[in-house]
Amino acid sequence: MASTPDVAKSVTVEATIEQAFAIFAERPIEWWPESHVFVKDRQAITIEPFVGGRYFERGADGEEIAWGTITEWEPPKRLVMTWRVGPYWQPIFEDEHASFIKVDFEAVGPTTTKVTLTHADLHRHGEIAEGIHKALDGPSPGETLEKYAAVVDRHIPKAA
Repeated sequence: MASTPDVAKSVTVEATIEQAFAIFAERPIEWWPESHVFVKDRQAITIEPFVGGRYFERGADGEEIAWGTITEWEPPKRLVMTWRVGPYWQPIFEDEHASFIKVDFEAVGPTTTKVTLTHADLHRHGEIAEGIHKALDGPSPGETLEKYAAVVDRHIPKAA
């Protein structure tokens, strides 16, 4: 299981690296796929902007479920967080068996940024690692980054 490969996908957006990072970190409720939720009637998704912070969703009833913990916070270049997903895509409540989501932002021009999202260390999920890998290993950029790119397009005015 330690050989379960990482899954990396990327998208290039028309935004400065600072804008690209800010939209990812500050507006997850806008780009997070609706099918990827743990709470009913989600009202908010928050990424706390510091190492040790949580990223979590909150339902209309006030229930909060953390998807993980921020392990690296390096604006505007990098954000790493644990990914607490267990069997049957249900939450797990500790980081011991969580993999990592690594998000890297690379300026490829003055107003263009490449965003790479990597699901890393999937072997940490144990017996479900291979199934998780298969579910994630589709064509790039994937649903999450497609939605993210659309949010960037909505919020960043295009140069005339």
